Amino acid sequence: MADPNQNIFFVDDDLIERLMRGDAPVDANRPRRAVASQALVKAVELASSGRPDDAIRELETAAQAGEESVDVYSSLGHLYYEKKSWENAAKNYQSVVEREPSHRTAHYNLGLCWERLGKLADAAQEFEAAAAIDAEMWQPLAGRGFCLLKSGKPEDALGCLDAALERIARSGKNVDQDRILTGKAIALQQSGRMEEAADLYKKLLPANPNSPPLLSNFIAVSMARKDDDRVKELSERLLKAQPQAPQALQGLAAAAISRGDYSAAVQCCSQLVKVAPDSYVGWFNLGIAYQKTGRWEQAANAYREAALIKPSAVEASANLGAVLQERGDLAGARRAYERALAASPDLPGVLWNMALLSERDGHPEQAESFYGKLVAANPDWEDAAFRLGYLQLKRNDYAAAVQSFETCLNKRGDWPEALLNLGLAQWKSGNPDGAAATYRKLLAMHPAHVEALRALTALAIECKHAGEAREFHRQFAAAGGSSAELAYNLGLLQQASGDPAAAVESYRAAVAIQPDFGEALLNLGHALKASGQEQEARLAWSQAVAAAPDLAATYFPQ
Repeated sequence: MADPNQNIFFVDDDLIERLMRGDAPVDANRPRRAVASQALVKAVELASSGRPDDAIRELETAAQAGEESVDVYSSLGHLYYEKKSWENAAKNYQSVVEREPSHRTAHYNLGLCWERLGKLADAAQEFEAAAAIDAEMWQPLAGRGFCLLKSGKPEDALGCLDAALERIARSGKNVDQDRILTGKAIALQQSGRMEEAADLYKKLLPANPNSPPLLSNFIAVSMARKDDDRVKELSERLLKAQPQAPQALQGLAAAAISRGDYSAAVQCCSQLVKVAPDSYVGWFNLGIAYQKTGRWEQAANAYREAALIKPSAVEASANLGAVLQERGDLAGARRAYERALAASPDLPGVLWNMALLSERDGHPEQAESFYGKLVAANPDWEDAAFRLGYLQLKRNDYAAAVQSFETCLNKRGDWPEALLNLGLAQWKSGNPDGAAATYRKLLAMHPAHVEALRALTALAIECKHAGEAREFHRQFAAAGGSSAELAYNLGLLQQASGDPAAAVESYRAAVAIQPDFGEALLNLGHALKASGQEQEARLAWSQAVAAAPDLAATYFPQ
């Protein structure tokens, strides 16, 4: 089943957008032209007087007239960037880098434009070019890191962000590094390096103690670390800063579930789904909380909502099936399990429950199929291997049963029932020596194991080992075992082996257990006669006929 503390990384796209937007187009440290063109001078005058559109028209006219200088296109790029006309800004910065490939700021600003337009790969490429041109410039490394982070490549992003921090450290300048460190914390979080992410969030929070993005991400990290006290503290802080914040309610619910306070979890999750009705985690955890408090109908409804929001999330369907199964709605449970298996065919818990349902419904072949899939994907599920072997044994597939019970015993070698069934499967598959070894192994663990002694007695009888059979039968009886049929078969072996006295003893044991056992009485008579006890033989025959009159017609024809 699903982990009730599962969470979604609260990597706020708006946060990354703000991190990127913090860098305006850069034109610093560029050598200026000795003499600016007339059009450029006029454009500056227009822009500085609050007429950027007129400045753009002036420069566009100059470019069309043949004045296609780097300064004209760079200025146009800047003006369009200020107007948030990203496509036009990018077009002009491209014109700059075509004319001057080593123009670092044009590459950087072009990267910013591509990032705004969502072309993250193009943006990363331009940032990389800018960083290669100027080994001291840290901004493009940070920009590339954020693009990689947004592209779902946190490990690559870490490399860039660390390189940016190294350049800042070498420069000796007093640069605010919090934006880069926040990106690094998110990258560590997305990479699963929760301890390192937690350390960074601890360092970042004092400067921004009520920052919802920082608190939200720190809550997610603390949930992953199962640091319930931290989750509770951060969630309560976030609620003060942002009442009804979904991340805070989710954190409080997860902490409550973790400590077993399911009533509190119901309250938190109920609030969460009110403020965030499309929250899969909210509905799923609400289902967990209701389920743990025995409110089956409410749990089922919560899981249904979760499954509607996120059909590909198998946990909701799997848990819905378990709840419906608990309520006795087996058809509904089967449908829920089938939806879960359609999305993830190897779910162990669902395969197990489907197998149990199939057995209960009288479909052993379906049950065997589910157990088989479960064992194939999870050999450590010894209970499934046992059930699979049992069903194979019932349909006389002894070789397959041997394999299943051996798989079972590989995980749990001292399981008496599995050893008994393995011995039976070996015996039935034509391997009596293997069966005997298995039963002896069980007997070594449990010297008075009645069923092992019964099996060894029967196996010795079948193999015509009269002495061994007699000794095992003696131990069987001493352990409290009782079987008229086993004693009778032992008597037949002893009689056939020319030991009528021992046969008499075994037949008497069979009759003591089952007084009307006609065949045992009849053969007791034969064994008594062979031992020279004719009077006792006649009495035994008389009792045999009384117990089973048909024997008279067979053995004493008139």
